[in-house]
Amino acid sequence: MRILYKHGGHRRLFTDRIFLRDALVSTGIFIVGVTINFYAGLYATAKASNYVEDIVLSNIPVMNVDAHFVIGTFVIVALVASLLIARPQWLPFTAAALGLFYTIRAIFISLTHLGPFPDRIHLDWGTIVSKFIGGNDLFFSGHTGAPFLLALIFWSIPPLRYTFLAWTAFFAAIVLLGHFHYSIDVLAAFFITYTIFHISEIVFRRYRAHFFADY
Repeated sequence: MRILYKHGGHRRLFTDRIFLRDALVSTGIFIVGVTINFYAGLYATAKASNYVEDIVLSNIPVMNVDAHFVIGTFVIVALVASLLIARPQWLPFTAAALGLFYTIRAIFISLTHLGPFPDRIHLDWGTIVSKFIGGNDLFFSGHTGAPFLLALIFWSIPPLRYTFLAWTAFFAAIVLLGHFHYSIDVLAAFFITYTIFHISEIVFRRYRAHFFADY
């Protein structure tokens, strides 16, 4: 299988019933996953208990990185949206894999309800933004895992692979410097996300075929 970089495939894609159905279903999977993740975060925030000591957070000073955290989130969302608009054949697998990612993450954050580290930076970017990306949905770090998943998805395209790996490193540093996540949340994200990617390749095999299709 190979990836083509040529333009002009949109018309063919949007007349392909199988592709349109898969794009619709995968988008639905993504919406469901994000919705479940959001409400699981609200639940975890409401049930949050005491904090625990952390070997990393206890030894680095907290930094005011809330702007980097919030703006960086919007930038990577805009980047991914632009890529999927430019190459619609990438939509089914990317959306489905992210939907599975957020669904599995919702299960994890619903199981254990640690409180945030005491000197954690508090987001002041409006109620909706703060609830959506700034709750106590700690384990595992979505800001670390999601760009790493995207790096795995686009691994065969080096510019995108390294871009998303850079975003992964950026967010891993930001969530630790702002004490948004415990170090175990960040470390575990890599292992769990790697597993989710390979599950996605099995479950969404046909969607992955679209990714490499010659449109």
